[in-house]
Amino acid sequence: MMAPMFMLVLVVVVVIGIVLLSQRRTSTRAGESLDDAKADARQAIERLGGQVYLLVGDSPAARQALADASERHTAAGSQIDQAASPAQARLAKQTAIEGLYYIRAARTAMNMDPGPPIPELDGQRSAGAVTEARTVDFEGRQVEASPKPTEATPNYYPGGRVAGRPVPAGWYSEPWWKPALVAGAWGIGSMFLFSALFSGMSGVNYDAQSFASGAGDGSDAAALDAGGDGGGGDYGDGDYGDGGGGDFGGGDFGGGDFGGFDF
Repeated sequence: MMAPMFMLVLVVVVVIGIVLLSQRRTSTRAGESLDDAKADARQAIERLGGQVYLLVGDSPAARQALADASERHTAAGSQIDQAASPAQARLAKQTAIEGLYYIRAARTAMNMDPGPPIPELDGQRSAGAVTEARTVDFEGRQVEASPKPTEATPNYYPGGRVAGRPVPAGWYSEPWWKPALVAGAWGIGSMFLFSALFSGMSGVNYDAQSFASGAGDGSDAAALDAGGDGGGGDYGDGDYGDGGGGDFGGGDFGGGDFGGFDF
């Protein structure tokens, strides 16, 4: 009787040991994955921070882009400090990558070398880009879009999705996407503004109805909007050159109050 009982106890102990070992290995792999994701994100955050503190804008467009980059750097730092999963760490990396696009925009506005390529943002490709200058009258004021910075279009957006809808990359007279970014939802007026600004533009492959539904052109929605890491690549070996310290103009998004946007 004792031998079968002993064997049963031994089997139970072995099974428990195997389960505990498996759980420990799983936990170790998860920890390593989170550590790797955090290290990857911190690389982007540190690169962004170096540029935020080095560059000084010499025009409204450059100062605004640097202000936006500084805001993304602060947000990414907070996100990585709180990240408890690889997905949360990748979100911090995406925020830092967006900040690097603002750095690139600021350098472009200052006629500097924009620096090495940057990984693609989630949804950036399907959002499209401004390819021609447009000025439209909307709710009693003029709203402008341009593929390059001008005195009238100092507000840059790198392209991507805001509150589930695509916003083309480009320079604008005002950050018309800002209310949706803050509130997390778009208003009815946004569809009419979108239609007026982008109807027939070659770089934007969807219409106002598609914008309203959040569909975009659908070409890369599955690939880029399903929790991707923005391309996953590194940022090259080149530094971004010069600059000297200073402030960033306060980042007031053009000073407007968004008028009667129905957002």
